[in-house]
Amino acid sequence: MGNYAYLLLCSDGTYYSGWTNDPDRREKAHNAGKGSRYTRARLPVRMVYREECGDRISAMKREAELKKLNHSEKKALAERYSEEHDGC
Repeated sequence: MGNYAYLLLCSDGTYYSGWTNDPDRREKAHNAGKGSRYTRARLPVRMVYREECGDRISAMKREAELKKLNHSEKKALAERYSEEHDGC
């Protein structure tokens, strides 16, 4: 099983970044209110970007990089990801 960095789009239009070894399970956990305090107040959320990383440390480093992006940069990343994975 891989490790992933990801972006969620929250219901208020903000983005949340995190890392996990199971993106689908993690998205469900966030939407069940068992993710983070930040997303719990902004449900529902939708995973708009995921990137497989080599290991847990790499995923955590990538998450830190994603957190540093501004809103426009996160939005552009999510849009490019959507275009590349449309229909998957």
